[in-house]
Amino acid sequence: MTFPNIFSKDVSDRLIERINRLTPATTPQWGKMQVDQMLAHCNVAYEFVYESDKFEKPGAVKKFFIKLFAKNIVVGDKPYKKNTRTAPEFMIEGARDFEKEKKRLIDHVQKTQQLGENHFANRESHSFGPLTINEWNTLFYKHLDHHLTQFGV
Repeated sequence: MTFPNIFSKDVSDRLIERINRLTPATTPQWGKMQVDQMLAHCNVAYEFVYESDKFEKPGAVKKFFIKLFAKNIVVGDKPYKKNTRTAPEFMIEGARDFEKEKKRLIDHVQKTQQLGENHFANRESHSFGPLTINEWNTLFYKHLDHHLTQFGV
């Protein structure tokens, strides 16, 4: 499956329209996260890129196992399954500020689109090593689409 190109303005604008349809009262169709937690959770994917110093770099052994077991799930063509377990760094505990997390996510989507795909060509991922433009696109789009779908938008 090829995912829409998050680096194109049309696609990023459609994602932002979906994000803007969320309200603090939006409930999930599956899973345990509340909408504010989901927004914070989606922001983590971008934090790994734009605020990577917040996260400890995995050592060689851990990185090997992450690449072996998780990379294809994250950047591969198959959509995520409902209720798939997430990495500890993506776990969100407690309530978050809905408006703040929503704005942060929109800003991340816009920044990614504005930087463009060439900025990401063979750029090093925190956990997976260098990724192609298509892998970065899949990483960003697939995750966000999965959670927006989870919340019915």
